[in-house]
Amino acid sequence: MPHIDLNNDLPGIRGLLAFRPEVAGPMGELANILLRDTDGLSPVDREFIATHVSWLNDCFYCHHSHGAIACHYLGGEMDLVDQVRNDYLHAPISEKLKALLTIAGKVQQAGKAVLPEDVENARRHGATDRDIHDTVLIAAAFCMFNRYVDGLAATTPTDLSTYGPRARQVAEKGYGNHIISEKQPAA
Repeated sequence: MPHIDLNNDLPGIRGLLAFRPEVAGPMGELANILLRDTDGLSPVDREFIATHVSWLNDCFYCHHSHGAIACHYLGGEMDLVDQVRNDYLHAPISEKLKALLTIAGKVQQAGKAVLPEDVENARRHGATDRDIHDTVLIAAAFCMFNRYVDGLAATTPTDLSTYGPRARQVAEKGYGNHIISEKQPAA
C-alpha cells in the first residue's frame, strides 16, 4: 500500500504521476529522450540499462516494466532479458553493451565509482562519448525513478502477465501522459 493516498489505483510510477500530473510530462519527456533515442545506443540497449539499474536497486516494478519493454523490442526474447538481468557478463550481448552495463552499475553505486578505466574499456569496445554519456544519464535517472517508486511504496503488481501489454503500449507510443490517462491494454 502506498505511503500516501494517491487517489487512484494505478500501479507503479503511473499512480505517482497521476497524483502529480504536472511532473508526468517532464518525466515522460526525459524518459522518451533517454530510452527511445536511436542515435548510438538502440532502444533495447537503453531498456537493458534501465532494467539493469532497476534490478540493482531492487525496484521490482521498474525492472519488470523495462525488462518487458526490452522483451517487446526483442520480439519476445525474455530469456535474453533474464540473462542480462541475472548475469550480463555471460549473456550473448555485445562487449560494448557489457562495458556500458558495468558503467551503469557503478553509477548505481555512486557517480564517483565510475573510473577512467571503465570508460576506456567501453571505448575499446566501440562506445562513443554519446553512448557513455547516455549510459550514465540513464543510470542516474533510473536511480531517481526507482527511488520515486519505492520511496512512496507505489502499488506493484506481482502478476508478471500485466507487464507485457503495457510494455507493448510504451514501445508503440512512448512515455508520456497516455500512461496515466489510458487504461491498461488487454493482453
